[in-house]
Amino acid sequence: MTTPTLRAADPAAVLGLARELRELLGPRRATIEIRAREKASLDGSAMSPVISGQYPLGLADLVAFPASADEIAVVVAAAVRHGVPITTRGKGTGNYGQAIPMYGGLVLDTSKASAIVEVGDGLITAEAGARMIAMETAARATGQQLWMYPSTAQSTVGGFLGGGSGGTGTIVHGSNWMGFVDALDVVHATPEPTMTHVQGADAQPYVHTYGVGGVIARATVKLEPLQDWRCLYASFDDFHDAFAVLRQLRALEPAPRLVSSDPPRIVNALPDDAAIPKDRASLRVILDHRTLDEASALITAAGGAIHDVREGPQAPMALSMLSYNHPVWWLMQREPGQWFHIEVAGEELIDRIDEVHRVLPEAVLHIEAGHTVPIGMLAAKYAFPDQVHEGMAALAELGVGSHNPHQWFVDRDVETVQAVARRTDPDGLLNPGKWAEGDAPVESFYAH
Repeated sequence: MTTPTLRAADPAAVLGLARELRELLGPRRATIEIRAREKASLDGSAMSPVISGQYPLGLADLVAFPASADEIAVVVAAAVRHGVPITTRGKGTGNYGQAIPMYGGLVLDTSKASAIVEVGDGLITAEAGARMIAMETAARATGQQLWMYPSTAQSTVGGFLGGGSGGTGTIVHGSNWMGFVDALDVVHATPEPTMTHVQGADAQPYVHTYGVGGVIARATVKLEPLQDWRCLYASFDDFHDAFAVLRQLRALEPAPRLVSSDPPRIVNALPDDAAIPKDRASLRVILDHRTLDEASALITAAGGAIHDVREGPQAPMALSMLSYNHPVWWLMQREPGQWFHIEVAGEELIDRIDEVHRVLPEAVLHIEAGHTVPIGMLAAKYAFPDQVHEGMAALAELGVGSHNPHQWFVDRDVETVQAVARRTDPDGLLNPGKWAEGDAPVESFYAH
C-alpha cells in the first residue's frame, strides 16, 4: 500500500472556495474550523491496525455541509472552479479509509442532504444523506421494505452505495452492486452545477468506488413487499453445531434476511443480553414469521436452545448491529491488542473450521449465511501483515476464499471505473489517493 504524500491544498484556493461556499450555503455550513476539519478527516478505520498505523492520512482544509442534492452539485462545481480536491463523506462509518481526504482540500459531508424524495411501487428515491433506517421506515409505511441495508443501519444511502458492500438482505439479493441500485443522480467534476442521471448498468461504475468518478447526490434503490420478520436468538454448547445449522437455516423458504453466528470467545465480548448467554455459541436469525416453527425445530434438533423471539420494526435493526464487522469490533474492545481481520467465504468455513482456525494465531471466526456460500470475518490476535498473507495462502489451500479489506483503493471493475473517471473527472479532483499505483486514469491534482 502506497501512502500519498500529504500536502495542503493551495491556501489561496481554499480561502477563495471558503468565501464562495459561505455565500452559497451560509456561514454554518462551510467551515475551516480545525475541530470540524479533524472530525471530517477520520472514518471507522481505527478498527484496522494497518490503516490506523499510518495515521495521519490526511486533513481536510475545508468542510461543507450541503442540505440537498442540488446543493451538492453547487458545492462540487465551486470546488472544481477553484481547483480544490473533493472527498465525499456520508456518516463516516466505513472501516478502511476511503472517506479520508488524503490530499486535503474539501470534505463534502452529504449527511444533511437527507430528504426521502419518493416511495413508489418497488422503488424508493432519496438524497445521498438519507439514513438507511429512515428509508426502511418510509418503505414500511407503504407495505414495502428495502432489499437490503448495511449492518450499521444509520449509514447514509450515498455512503453505503459509494463505499459499502453487503448487509441485511444479502442472503437473497447479494452485494449492493448486484441489482439493488435502479438509478443514481451523480455530480461530475465540472465547473457548472449539474447532475447526470444514470440508470441500470450505467449506474454501476459509481457503486463501491468511493466517489472517484462522481459524487452520488440522489439514489433510487429497490424495494420488495414487506415481510413480517421475527428475530430468533439461540445458543449451543458447541460452536461447530451452531455453524452447521446455519446452512439449513439459509435454505428456508422464504429465505431469512440474516443468519449470524459466533463462538463463545466473541459472544463473551458482545453487549450483555439474556438472549445471548456468555460462554456459549450464539446463533441469531432474522426470519420470515412463516418459517419460525421450522427454524425452531432445526435448531433444537441440532442441540440448540432458543432464548427469545423478538418482533417489531426495531428488532431487526438491533440484530443487524451484531452482524458483519460489529462482533469483531466488540471483540477488539474486550481484548485490546494487535488484531487483524480478513473477509472469508466458502463452505469450508463450516466443513473445515478447525483447520481454518489454525491458519493464524488465536484466530476466531464470525460467520454468516451469504448469497451463495457462508461468509465471515476471521480475526486473528497478534497477527501482522506478513503472517496474514501467509494465512490467506493457507486458506486458499483449504478452499476458503479471502479478501484483505485493509486498503482504500478502488478494486472492483477497475478498468470500467477508470474509463468513467477519465471523462467525468479530467483533472483528478475527485477523492485523489484512492487509486492503486498505476491505476489512476488521469494525473491527480497534485501531479500538475
